[in-house]
Amino acid sequence: MTAMVLYCCALAWAVFLALHLALNGRWWPWLAVSLLPPVTLALVPLALLAAAAVTGGGLAAVLAGGCLLVAWPQNGVNLRGLGRHAEAPGGLRLVSWNTQHWNQGGDPDRFYAFLRSLAADVLVLQEYLNGFEGGEVWDIDDEERIRAVFPGHHLAVANNAVTLSRFPPAGPPVPVGACSLRVDLRIGDGVLSTYNVHIPVQLTVMNPLRPAFLRDMRRRAAARDREYAALVADLRDNPHPVLVTGDFNTSAAIGDIRRMPGTLRDAIGACRSLCPASWNARSRVRLWRIDWAFTGGGARVGSYRFRDAEGLSDHLVQELTVTVPRTDVREKS
Repeated sequence: MTAMVLYCCALAWAVFLALHLALNGRWWPWLAVSLLPPVTLALVPLALLAAAAVTGGGLAAVLAGGCLLVAWPQNGVNLRGLGRHAEAPGGLRLVSWNTQHWNQGGDPDRFYAFLRSLAADVLVLQEYLNGFEGGEVWDIDDEERIRAVFPGHHLAVANNAVTLSRFPPAGPPVPVGACSLRVDLRIGDGVLSTYNVHIPVQLTVMNPLRPAFLRDMRRRAAARDREYAALVADLRDNPHPVLVTGDFNTSAAIGDIRRMPGTLRDAIGACRSLCPASWNARSRVRLWRIDWAFTGGGARVGSYRFRDAEGLSDHLVQELTVTVPRTDVREKS
């Protein structure tokens, strides 16, 4: 590869990246482009840098290095996973998991045994529904079984979400948008607001050349906008410490995740994985993270990891330990 060819490749990547940064999360058709594997944003410029080192392409190296730095927050690489993690003692144990249609077609005994094995103080579960890919979904009612399997727990169900807690609620559950659920928990002398989040997926698998594909993607983009807007609005009006977790259907490369308030902290800083991935759990090669966890208002994550779902879902299980301020100062002020 000559230096000129390499420069043209680096320039083309820089142009693509500029478009990606400008349109990602702002123009709905770019949702399809932003589905690229996030690590691509690191691998391509690294490959260009390696080629530049061989060919002596100085300009190409400058372009590639700039692209690597500018897009670093979107490549999904967690360099903090290489550092030492001093886990904070104590804290409540929380699990967040997209159940993939709540054991549809599976063995309910195995499903509930798995939920019990997670041994969590709080379980935040998504997709409390049945349905099929790209088609209609319908509500289910398994509350009697849930209460029998988790005696002594407090149950909240709304918006196809289930929140189970050993801690009592501090108020009624609050549906957020059409797909998320807020449950305020009384923990000691404070309150922790848990947000059980499920942002709609970007597109339905179909022929991309059909007009129906674009119509469906535009409809889904509008639904995602509404869900993010409702979530952010509720968070901004919430005076309590918060834990926001669930299936965002958003990778690090998708600009929608930038909508989360800057006051929140991504739990990934407590994760030991260099390239954390939560999907596709049934594949030997896990793809990327679309399940997230954030804290704010004084809540802190002590540990954070992804656990195998034992073939029960296409999502891994998020496991966290969370510490909450002893007193909800903001509530009292």
